[in-house]
Amino acid sequence: MDRAVVWFVFCLALCVGMESAGAPQSGPLTRSDTSLWRNDRPVNDSVVLHDYMVFLYRALSKLQRRHDSRGFANTVTSFVDQGKDLSSWDNGQRYIFDLSSWPRMDKLVEAELRILRNPAVDVLSILTTGGNLYNIRLYSCSAEGASDRQLLDSRTIEVLDGSLPRWEVFDVWTNMKAHQTNPTESTQACFHLLALSQLTNEVADPLLLGLDRHTRLPQERALLVAFSHADTTDGLFRDMMHKRLPTPLKAIPKDEKMHWLHHKKALSKRSFSGTGGGSAVAGTERKTGHRGIRCSRKPLHVNFKGLGWDDWIIAPLDYEAYHCDGVCDFPLRSHLEPTNHAVIQTLMNSMDPDISPPSCCVPSKLSPISILYIDSGNNVVYKQYKDMVVESCGCR
Repeated sequence: MDRAVVWFVFCLALCVGMESAGAPQSGPLTRSDTSLWRNDRPVNDSVVLHDYMVFLYRALSKLQRRHDSRGFANTVTSFVDQGKDLSSWDNGQRYIFDLSSWPRMDKLVEAELRILRNPAVDVLSILTTGGNLYNIRLYSCSAEGASDRQLLDSRTIEVLDGSLPRWEVFDVWTNMKAHQTNPTESTQACFHLLALSQLTNEVADPLLLGLDRHTRLPQERALLVAFSHADTTDGLFRDMMHKRLPTPLKAIPKDEKMHWLHHKKALSKRSFSGTGGGSAVAGTERKTGHRGIRCSRKPLHVNFKGLGWDDWIIAPLDYEAYHCDGVCDFPLRSHLEPTNHAVIQTLMNSMDPDISPPSCCVPSKLSPISILYIDSGNNVVYKQYKDMVVESCGCR
């Protein structure tokens, strides 16, 4: 896949997000944002929810509803920095990320390292010692301390343009691709950052350039982001089994269950089972002309808290899945888009219900939804799951 095309789609997602959210909404988000967080929601203290992942979820969810995203990245996995500054600042900074929970069978589309750069602490001092322009270089490294390293990306920054905090974004696709394809690679990704003065060509103190790591909030730590394309047809089932449902599924309240059973029983009695023989109920319906509820889409509201999944699903908190219900009796209607087999089966059932059952009312078109969740390594992941919402029903 052309990476330039991928970035075009990604930028389009960001534009969609900014267009919908507006300038006031584009700033930092916190857990007080009730669209994503609730006070009663148990959250592991080791989980760090970056504003960037919240923004991606919102932007890509809108993009998904407007465009067909087949072939592009449908999964975004974020890893939070676990490294510490080296003993001497002239050796630069080392960023380390745990990739042990990253599914390496997914096709990696893009990867970036995001490092927050705050305004310079002492502008006069750094201008005096090294000037205004500095070259920031990012190298690969080994978490075990090996000296081999490769230049991955670089950029020039100006001290005098740093009036506001900004995220420096480095392209680390080649390094992450090597991690994904080489089974002997470490489960940790390591990056080494150096800052050099263009005036003196000497290594500069990262702290003076606004790269201090000690005073940062968790959501301000460096973030490694991997964009990949995964087969998500049965991805929810795999992810659910991988999580092993740490919170047991909650039983349906008795009153709700009795109401549901009563509703299903009433539908069953109203079902029309054919014109050639059948039950007494069917015979009554033929005489009165009353037929069962025809195959159509019905509401099915899914609440992840009710399923006991709110300890690993961040957003959405709930969604409308819909389901298909009703009878597929003869003659079948064209809007139900019956298959040839369904037409024959329904015709045979109308002649003699003992020969075969009628065709079934099932989803004929399904659409995806986007989910922001916590994986087994406590990383925040955005994923678009296929076939989650019933768009239309048919007879099969």
